[in-house]
Amino acid sequence: MGGWSARHRWTAVGSWLLFVVLALVIGSMAGRVDLTDREEVPGEFGQAVAILDDAGLNDEPAGEMVLVQAAGGSLQATDPAFRAVVGEVVAAVEGTGQVASVQSPYDVGAISEDGRSVLVRFDMRGDPQTAPDRVEPVVEAVSGVQDKHKDLKVEQFGAASSEKVFNDAFGSDFQRAEYSALPVALGILLIAFGALVAALLPVLLAMTAFLATTGLVAVVSHAVHMSDTANSVMLLVGLAVGVDYCLFYLRREREEREAGHDAQTALRIAAATSGRAVLVSGVTVIVAMAGMLFTGIGDFKAMGLATMMVVAVAMFGSVTVLPALLSLLGERVEKGRIPFLRRRGKGTGGESRVWRAILGAVLRRPVVAAAVAGGALVALAVPAVGLNTANLTLSQELGDGLPVVRAYEDINKAFPGGPDPAQVVVKASDITSPEVRQAIDAFSRAAVAEGASPGPVETDLHEKEGVAVLKVPLTGGTDEEKAEASLKVLRDEVRPGTLGGVAGLTAPIGGSTAASMDFTDKIGDAVPPVFAFVVAFAFLLMLLSFRSLTIAVTSIVLNLLSVGAAYGILTIVFQHGWGAGLVGAEGVGAIVAWLPLFLFVILFGLSMDYHVFVVSRIREARMRGLTTQGAIRHGITTTAGVVTSAAVIMVAVFAIFGTLSMQSMKQMGVGLAAAVLIDATVIRGVLLPAVMSLLGERNWYLPKWLGWLPDMTHDEAAVAPAPVRQATAPAPVEPSGVGR
Repeated sequence: MGGWSARHRWTAVGSWLLFVVLALVIGSMAGRVDLTDREEVPGEFGQAVAILDDAGLNDEPAGEMVLVQAAGGSLQATDPAFRAVVGEVVAAVEGTGQVASVQSPYDVGAISEDGRSVLVRFDMRGDPQTAPDRVEPVVEAVSGVQDKHKDLKVEQFGAASSEKVFNDAFGSDFQRAEYSALPVALGILLIAFGALVAALLPVLLAMTAFLATTGLVAVVSHAVHMSDTANSVMLLVGLAVGVDYCLFYLRREREEREAGHDAQTALRIAAATSGRAVLVSGVTVIVAMAGMLFTGIGDFKAMGLATMMVVAVAMFGSVTVLPALLSLLGERVEKGRIPFLRRRGKGTGGESRVWRAILGAVLRRPVVAAAVAGGALVALAVPAVGLNTANLTLSQELGDGLPVVRAYEDINKAFPGGPDPAQVVVKASDITSPEVRQAIDAFSRAAVAEGASPGPVETDLHEKEGVAVLKVPLTGGTDEEKAEASLKVLRDEVRPGTLGGVAGLTAPIGGSTAASMDFTDKIGDAVPPVFAFVVAFAFLLMLLSFRSLTIAVTSIVLNLLSVGAAYGILTIVFQHGWGAGLVGAEGVGAIVAWLPLFLFVILFGLSMDYHVFVVSRIREARMRGLTTQGAIRHGITTTAGVVTSAAVIMVAVFAIFGTLSMQSMKQMGVGLAAAVLIDATVIRGVLLPAVMSLLGERNWYLPKWLGWLPDMTHDEAAVAPAPVRQATAPAPVEPSGVGR
């Protein structure tokens, strides 16, 4: 592939650009179809949303509420001064022209038990999906009333206002990360290569791969729906692998030219060695990402498919258009040299002096190195045994400094469970039949009697659609654990004895608490099959690619150590709070529920990416006649610079997420950055060479009973040695169980 691209340079480059443009055009014409609520969360929540969707009831207006509360003193809700402020709130929100169905608390009895708080309820006009974009004037109107009455609390919370805050935080966070990622990557590549053209190539490859995949994903989304989250993760993974693959290829081509090969031979060697490593690595990463398809969760399936596609496109570009570009540029790849940066690796055969010194100490005492490095990783992983996952509350996710978060907390204290009730969606062939009505009334009474709800339970009857919606405030309110316990009482104790006794009636219980609990349960169920799939197929790929049982086993063990250490760091920082203040994560006390599975898949893929590249170089050196010890030394020192450069980029990009406002993004950023840093230094630079040194020739062991496996190794012994070293190169020796 590399040879063809080099010989047909303009065809390869033109075809790639045409592919990118066509993918974007076709994708924009097709448009992206995003996940619906019923697809995002499985379980009863999804069933409840599906019933409302089918009945056309999910188009109901977005509801909002304004809390008016006496902050202190003897003022009561029935006092004239208090009533006057409530009247101002009603007039202010109606004056915006954006609301409808405004309910006075005095008409509907929305007054707290202590008589110091009331709720003014209303709906946003128009499409509920666009309500967050139109709610700002209403929020400002309510704030205006608050500014005039400092002795009272006047706070707004609802579907539109809370979603606007969340979307603003989520959107601005990802936008910051995306805008920062490219300049950071380019800056580090400039330092790594010391030349502008060489630094631009990886970024251009990664971005064109991402753009092409964006178009392809839009087409695929008509079959498998996508999301903004999947698009952002696709950018991160696309940038990671695109830069990695280009670095692997470009560094090898430059190294071979420095060793004395002509341009075409250097390109052919890079294609035969680094190109193969890119293919093996890409397939391994794709397999890891495929694990997300087994979760049964819409967002994970979207992320899995999108990242698989971007890796495949980046991999294809690396072995086709990249050789063509290098052939076209020739020596001009060194253009735009940075004066104060010397050419890295010049005269050292591509070897890193720093890593050569570290490796020397490791190989002199491999037992000590393995014990220290392995012990440190195990020690880091131990806290993960007590890892506690949870769906973060609004205050945990965004902090309690935002007005909408404070409003949510205050409303819940005055009206427990009121701002976030469970939603029982009752579907029956005759929703008005006496039997159904009695069951609904019995459920409402039992919910309060069993302590699952403080009441009152509101019932909205939709006779034409055959649906009734019960809004049940949950005992526990903002306390996630207590609210989930109340929800379980409703589902397991209250419903079976009331609604469950009516034949043909279905009554799934939804709401935000149900969404969180169902999502967490589904994630928990998905962990074993996802872990088993990723580990098993990664093991099989390593076994076939290197034709060594030992390499396959050590690859899996080392990557699991890396992931375990990352879990431990997350637990230490975000659960136990050690150093949490450095990233603004005080008081969280839990890891967001979706993160461990997400991190496992992403980290396993990226770790295997580096592992394949390093071990391929070690195997190549062994095939060319070096001893196992010499091959380890050569393979590590010649790849350390590339792996370090790629890792520094990823650590820097992921660390950006650790600075964002949302706690889930902080946790993701810290977890990814810590794992990549550990993997590229402790694992690849210390533990891998120490373990391989201790194993010696057993590294290449393949049992005779596995001899029937197809041979997917590349004959690295065929790679031409550098002209300057031909006179002293040792005769090729084929180690047992390696290659043909």
